[in-house]
Amino acid sequence: MKKQVIATAVSLVVIGAAIYGAYHFGVTRGAQSAQSAGSAGAQTGLKAGDTDPKTGKKVLYWHDPMVPGQRFDKPGKSPFMDMQLVPVYADGDGGGSGVTVDSRVTQNLGIRTAEVKASRLGAVLEAPGNVAVDERSVQVIQARTNAFVQHVAVRATLDPVRRGQALVTLYSPDWVAAQEEYLAVSRMTVGGQPDLRGAAKARMLQAGMTPGQVSAVETSGKLQPNLGIVSPVDGLVTEVAVRDGMTVAPGMTLFRLADLSQVWVIAEVPEGQARTIVPGLAVKVSPIGTSEPLTGKVDTVLPDVNQVTRTIKVRIVLPNKGRRLLPGMFTTVRFDSGEQKEALTIPSESVIRTGQRSIVMVDAGKAGFMTTDVKTGREAAGMVEVLDGLKAGQKVVTSGQFLIDSEASLRGTTERMTPTAAASAPVAAAAEHEGVGRIEAVNGSDSLTISHGPIPSAQWGAMTMDFAAPPTGLPKGFKPGDRVRFRFHLNSDGIAILSSVEPAAAAQGAKP
Repeated sequence: MKKQVIATAVSLVVIGAAIYGAYHFGVTRGAQSAQSAGSAGAQTGLKAGDTDPKTGKKVLYWHDPMVPGQRFDKPGKSPFMDMQLVPVYADGDGGGSGVTVDSRVTQNLGIRTAEVKASRLGAVLEAPGNVAVDERSVQVIQARTNAFVQHVAVRATLDPVRRGQALVTLYSPDWVAAQEEYLAVSRMTVGGQPDLRGAAKARMLQAGMTPGQVSAVETSGKLQPNLGIVSPVDGLVTEVAVRDGMTVAPGMTLFRLADLSQVWVIAEVPEGQARTIVPGLAVKVSPIGTSEPLTGKVDTVLPDVNQVTRTIKVRIVLPNKGRRLLPGMFTTVRFDSGEQKEALTIPSESVIRTGQRSIVMVDAGKAGFMTTDVKTGREAAGMVEVLDGLKAGQKVVTSGQFLIDSEASLRGTTERMTPTAAASAPVAAAAEHEGVGRIEAVNGSDSLTISHGPIPSAQWGAMTMDFAAPPTGLPKGFKPGDRVRFRFHLNSDGIAILSSVEPAAAAQGAKP
């Protein structure tokens, strides 16, 4: 059992080393081209726009093949990796930065491309939203006098109410006194009765009785000791602040009601796309679970940006026929200005968004597939506007972008395993190379991470990479920071295997 575990562990280490070796093959090839270009640039003082005297081609810029989106206007060492920058020429030759894929492999990987072309694109945007109460419709029901609560008819928030429905029944001594005064005046037969009745009626209104309550006393001619307060709207109860048996004072809030004949929809719009949204713009609102969109209009763009989602709230006024929309419902809001503008467009699926950048893979023909940074704008119907980075007629990859890197690694491994005229002899395959460098990390007993200077025998430039341990294991006593002289050879998979490692004198070797 122990032998099986050890064999499995060894197999995993070998597989990992093979993958890493394939990766470093690509880095090594880039470093070889970069070292030559960097030396030439340093000697001639090349800069972006000059013609390279070695190739006769115009240099557009330099970049690190591992971070192709960052461009430099002169040669030098990459700030991202310990290797020289690679020139990119005007004819599309990026010094090996493009990934070429055989046509049969392209078909097997399902790589598809689309042309960058000009088309008319409307400012269409879809954003999530949720239904909220129209705060302009909120009604506050307050006590108008000192009273005792006899009965509360609506006891919970979000209960529906109808116009004219009783909310609460009150007994108010002030109201009773005003009614008795009015009824007493009404029974008097002395002169000036109309004036006295009018004054007594005004007294009831001043006590806080509504015109409807006053009319009930006039019609019946009887005392109304318990009077109810009714809902002025059809809607929902959003607050209940009264219970049976309570004593209320003038100005105390009893209920808050919301009219749902019209609601708000609050949409969350990315701040970068909110510039086309203006008050009065017609929108389509589709509640979740329904197929028929409702038509509303933008009321205002709220001056507030969410610090987490970087979105701006847009308030939309929406008629609520049948009061089917309730507060809290989720919706999808579609903004369409109806303005069609000419723009360069590409399919949305061709854009890879990393959070900080938007990139596409361009089919550069013989130069292979190359990564390009783009600046995007509006989106509509599966297409996205390109503001910068591409030209009409170029082709971008719409499917299989993430497989191209894998193909590049496989191709690099195949090329390393394929013998050439100069390296077909058995002795060349087993040739050893020597270098001087500094240990950056000791990875257990499996490998050392060494930053080293150029190794001419292997056609390597200065870089930092891992070296696998020899069959006898790593020597003891080495630690990060130690300067060492080491020997290694490349196996059939292109993996660097150490043969020996020994301390190097401070004066020996080149500084890595």
